[in-house]
Amino acid sequence: MSNILNIENLSKNYKDFSLDSVSFSIEPGTVMGLIGQNGAGKTTIIRLIMNMTGRNGGKITVCGLDNIEDEIAVKNKVGYVSDECFLFYNTTLAKTAAACAMMYESWDGEKFSKLIKSWNLPEKKKIGALSKGMQTKAMLAIALCHKPELLILDEPTAGLDPVARIEILDILREFVSDGERSVLFSTHITGDLDKIADVITLIIDGKIRESMSIDMIEDKYAVISGSNDRLTRENEKCTIGLRRLNTGFEALVLREDLPKFESVSVKNPNVENLLTFSIWQNGKELAL
Repeated sequence: MSNILNIENLSKNYKDFSLDSVSFSIEPGTVMGLIGQNGAGKTTIIRLIMNMTGRNGGKITVCGLDNIEDEIAVKNKVGYVSDECFLFYNTTLAKTAAACAMMYESWDGEKFSKLIKSWNLPEKKKIGALSKGMQTKAMLAIALCHKPELLILDEPTAGLDPVARIEILDILREFVSDGERSVLFSTHITGDLDKIADVITLIIDGKIRESMSIDMIEDKYAVISGSNDRLTRENEKCTIGLRRLNTGFEALVLREDLPKFESVSVKNPNVENLLTFSIWQNGKELAL
């Protein structure tokens, strides 16, 4: 089966920032976590996929369709949830659903009714009066009910309580369970990605640093820690990112370089380790 999303040599130039030949793809049945520090280009990539801003180069296809030439067809195949509620605050979910029925070719009103009932969303209450978690679930219900093949989520769990976040992760697991649909999930809450992501794509300063499966991260990298006297001028050059403390150090290294470090503790890296140490490697302040 063809990839759900293909991004090839994507570029976008702003006055003080550029996306630089970004390329990655998402296979069916995959949850991809998109990570990077603030300003790295995550939201820019999503806006370009949704054709909300113009690009300077490259190509984007969704289910084999060009996202500009076939924009209407693509947007019928994509469900989008942003970090800020994009629904009209002064209307109700019932009226919003009626509008969506006219917009989307495959709108499933019966599924929408079932979802908002199971998620305890008040159909006749104004959206502006709903909590942050309810607004996110409302956007997700709309995104799911026009039968998308790709869900794009831009910081959907930011500001949610732990119970609401777990519920949304469960929804995403169910969405990809048929092996035919996929999720692109941009978030700073890396613990969510440890629970659900199959693939991680790391972007630093507009450039893709890594795009690999969770298992490959553990196979390729290791986190080491030890006393500062375990670091030499030579083996320090082998660190991907390094954090020094008075009590010792912690670093991300390639597993192939582990023999260069003696008497250190070794553990498998998680998504947060990959992100934070890559930012430190780049000489950036840790602004997530």
